Amino acid sequence: MKNILIVSSEAIPYIKTGGLADVAGSLPKYFDKEKYDVRVIIPKYKCMDEKLVPQLKFACHFYVNLNWRKQYAGIFKAVNDGITYYFVDNEFYFAGDKPYNNIYEDVEKFAYFSKAVLESLPYIDFEPDIIHCNDWETGLLPVFLKTTYGSDTFYSNIKTVFSIHNMRFQGRWKMREVADITGLPEHIFNSNELEFYGEANYLKGGIVYADEITTVSPSYADEITTPEGGEGLDGLMLERRKHLSGILNGIDYSVYNPAKDKYISCNFMSPDKDTNKPYGKEVDKREFQEKNGLKADKNAMLIGIVSRLTDQKGFDLIAYVMDEILETTDIQFCILGTGENQYEGMFHYFQSKYPDRLSVYIGYSEERAHQIYASCDAFLMPSLFEPCGLSQMMAMRYGTIPIVRETGGLKDTVEAYNEYENTGTGFSFTDYNAHDMLHVIKYAESVFKNNKKAWNEMMVRDMNKDFSWDASARRYEALYDRLTEK
Repeated sequence: MKNILIVSSEAIPYIKTGGLADVAGSLPKYFDKEKYDVRVIIPKYKCMDEKLVPQLKFACHFYVNLNWRKQYAGIFKAVNDGITYYFVDNEFYFAGDKPYNNIYEDVEKFAYFSKAVLESLPYIDFEPDIIHCNDWETGLLPVFLKTTYGSDTFYSNIKTVFSIHNMRFQGRWKMREVADITGLPEHIFNSNELEFYGEANYLKGGIVYADEITTVSPSYADEITTPEGGEGLDGLMLERRKHLSGILNGIDYSVYNPAKDKYISCNFMSPDKDTNKPYGKEVDKREFQEKNGLKADKNAMLIGIVSRLTDQKGFDLIAYVMDEILETTDIQFCILGTGENQYEGMFHYFQSKYPDRLSVYIGYSEERAHQIYASCDAFLMPSLFEPCGLSQMMAMRYGTIPIVRETGGLKDTVEAYNEYENTGTGFSFTDYNAHDMLHVIKYAESVFKNNKKAWNEMMVRDMNKDFSWDASARRYEALYDRLTEK
């Protein structure tokens, strides 16, 4: 039996701000339980899902030395869906109304968290063979393991895997302050280890000190070794290329299942024998249109967007051509997300200008997200870069055709439609260009309106694609096995 501890700053069902939570909370359920004991540890945030807090049981407490500071750490424990979760409790660090705050606060918070995780292991009586860290928030854990705890026999055989979910977020702050917070040896704050353009870089620390590095799609693993995708760390990624692999994320098919989804009006699964169109989808579309101020028109292509509203997601392209789309077609849009003020304002502006063509919800609602996946004809993701992307997989599960830019995980999961061979699972464009996107959207609309048979067959292909976590879990198991055999 191999013991695996997944360390993350968030995990469903307890706390979620993005795809990292889906990975940390869903992946553990898919490992072979006879060979792997996989557990998860996250911070005990005050802003966690209140309904789940009563299931947390106090396990132990101890104190963590952060250089000259001595900080309390409590450990709580819960079992959810057969997986053991641990929670690091410290109200000074985790009592806010959201998991992430200002970077100068977060660098101390997650240095504390990384060290508390390592300190907790003897107290919870769990000695992992591998600690699987995720993103910059846990980047110092491999650093602490090999420096502060390097001579401790309890920790000497533990290997680390470091997963990068987005290279853009690196946890960078002033070196003097980080050195004071962490108490790490002064000599490691150099350009080959933690230093990055005069600052300390938590992500870089994880990359340098981890035994193996993964990203969340094969294409993104290649892209981060280039100046265009490496966010300044491409040279380091090339140096560590032999220890870098891309393992595509999956989705939980028990959660995203149109046949049993409790959030949608009309469940569907089997394709209609006459039209190859899944039962129920037209009903969901009509009800969504009626409830959200859109014209109830089955012939108008309804495009969905569920996303963080940031420049990474390609909203500059949408801003540039949205007027042209809405003035030259009868396409409708429904948008769900929150993020940068300029994009929130942009969608509110277009909604006020085209009230029966756009439905905009600023914020996040799991129920509304499922309704968009089920109700829409197409799903738009024109990302500047996309390490993996989960929304396109969720949309495909509901027979909603993705329209994407060919980058990262979008390139790995969406096969471009070929009208001559009647193959493909979606529509795509290569260059980050608004008119290329516009051309593809109009092409998708022409297929939707003029070739229903091809469109419906593509919907069925999408629904039959297997993006479950099973394949991903097997690849992680193989990685863990290689590490423990070394």
